[in-house]
Amino acid sequence: MATLIFDIETVGEDFDAVDETTQEVLTRWIKRETESGENYTAALADLKNGMGFSPLTGQIVAIGIYDGEREKGAVYFQPSPKSKDENFEEGQCKFEVMSEKEMLEKFWEIVEKYDTFVTFNGRQFDVPFLMVRSAIHNIRPTKNLLANRYLNYHPSNARHIDLIDQLTFYGALRKRGSLHLWCRAFGIESPKAQGVDGDDVKALFANGKSADIARYNARDIRATYELYTYYTRFLQF
Repeated sequence: MATLIFDIETVGEDFDAVDETTQEVLTRWIKRETESGENYTAALADLKNGMGFSPLTGQIVAIGIYDGEREKGAVYFQPSPKSKDENFEEGQCKFEVMSEKEMLEKFWEIVEKYDTFVTFNGRQFDVPFLMVRSAIHNIRPTKNLLANRYLNYHPSNARHIDLIDQLTFYGALRKRGSLHLWCRAFGIESPKAQGVDGDDVKALFANGKSADIARYNARDIRATYELYTYYTRFLQF
């Protein structure tokens, strides 16, 4: 079966730039649940930094894909307003500059050619984010990558293997662990090894370093592929 590994990177809107009604909606729970000004300030900072975790207040700045059989990948990424990025290649990976809409159109076009998909936490983050952002751009997903979580039978021809499900045995292992921790345990080079992680994406984008985000995304999909290979050898039944 043709296998596609994928991963996304996202950034949020500037909280201070959104309209007052949206700010009120987003902060309502903070005002209700915090008991002091200090707690409110800390919760508001977390909210501002977490705007990229929702497709309603964030956007996709990179989509990485990796063909498990051909061992070749690509990263489609948005240039930030301060960058002048161009397409480039490094190793077995191509990097192509696109708008968010173009990335999504390209992603769903490629998805049609595969029947097995691999992510790390993709069911809870990447796929819902991709689907909602696609709808915002009037793009219909070509396959339902959220179907049949617990079944081996996949009538939609879209078998989605979320490694966080498989490695924790659908939650039987209480501590889920991050991609970094799983890579560390199995002797796989972590995507964080070069000093960049997901928390840096917002600042990198703001500072015109979109290519660094794309390279980090490429390391993510490569690590996910190696983790998947390890899983199939020792834990898949």
